[in-house]
Amino acid sequence: MYRISVLAQMVGLSRSTLLYYEKIGLIAARRQSNGYRSYSDKDVQRIKLFQKFQAGGLTLKECQACLEAKIEKETLLKRLEVLDEEIVQKQQARDLLRSMVGLESMREWHQSLELEAPKAHLDWLIKQGFNEKHALRLRWLSKDMNEHEQYMADFERIFEGLDRLGPGDDDDSLRSRNSIPINTGELLEIGCGKGVTTKLLAEHTQFSFTALDNDEYSLSCLRERIEQTSLENRITPVCASMTELPYAKNKFDVIWAEGCAYIMGVEQALNDWRPFIKANGYLVISDLVWLTESPDAEALEFWQQNYPSMTTKAKRCQMMDKSGYQVIDSFTQSAKSWNNYLNPLKDKLAKLSDQEFISNAIFDLRNELNIHQQYLGQYGYQVFVLQNKG
Repeated sequence: MYRISVLAQMVGLSRSTLLYYEKIGLIAARRQSNGYRSYSDKDVQRIKLFQKFQAGGLTLKECQACLEAKIEKETLLKRLEVLDEEIVQKQQARDLLRSMVGLESMREWHQSLELEAPKAHLDWLIKQGFNEKHALRLRWLSKDMNEHEQYMADFERIFEGLDRLGPGDDDDSLRSRNSIPINTGELLEIGCGKGVTTKLLAEHTQFSFTALDNDEYSLSCLRERIEQTSLENRITPVCASMTELPYAKNKFDVIWAEGCAYIMGVEQALNDWRPFIKANGYLVISDLVWLTESPDAEALEFWQQNYPSMTTKAKRCQMMDKSGYQVIDSFTQSAKSWNNYLNPLKDKLAKLSDQEFISNAIFDLRNELNIHQQYLGQYGYQVFVLQNKG
């Protein structure tokens, strides 16, 4: 016979737990003449068997039922399903913690958060110490906070010497320009990059230009491009954020944003930029859209991972109307605009070895080129020339 303190040590349970087990009839104490409880070896063995059932994830009630009667397999199967679900959740939690301390990739986590809560994702990245420029690049390029610095170093090395970071062509830009019935005033170009389009527009209009980008190196390329030309006095490069424009309301006759609105989200760009456009002023914006209702599965999967909010031209037009704009022209960018981007990039990648790069940057770009080669035409860049209805 064992006193309760001895039994507690033998089975690794507290005195209060044993008293509860006695209350529900799992064990039965005998009172000694001195009033102390004592327990038999039978009680010890019942507790140990009970603990074996508990180790299987059964509830207290289920464990007691297994002790007192024949096991009901249906009950055990249900408990097994619950445990399987809990194991998946625990594995996901483990994977996330390993990722957050840098032992695993965070790509899938960042991509899922970007799809479900993009604004919260951006705010959280900034709280982790990334400035807005790198937080935005992480969302769309590296997709892994642990590898971001190396990824961007590799990415910039690949694009060094290339004028374009995306599709574009002079004829497409001039078509957009010709859809706007004014030729003078204040024009803000957002995401001007190295100034290819900036210089072209300045040569064909009389606007005063503000060329805005959040990358100082790109702006230095723009300055070199217009240095010692007559355009230098009409173009003011500004390093600032597209998400918080540092200007007065109703300042610009035209805002020009080729291929960059997706960075902050097209809907947000439409709403956030509109207050800076004069009444009846213009916004030129381009966005990647589906050109078919039934894209191939591989293309669909690629863009769901890389641009989850991508939609059709018709849905973008509905969004623009709801945001207070009238579409006065829209067209799909030409094959030439894609060639101006893809061919120099292909030539550059052909000269580089994957072994020269530590991050996934070169792999991601080769994969993107492969998707374009197979499926370009099922999607494309659509240019929208909009008038502010306000």
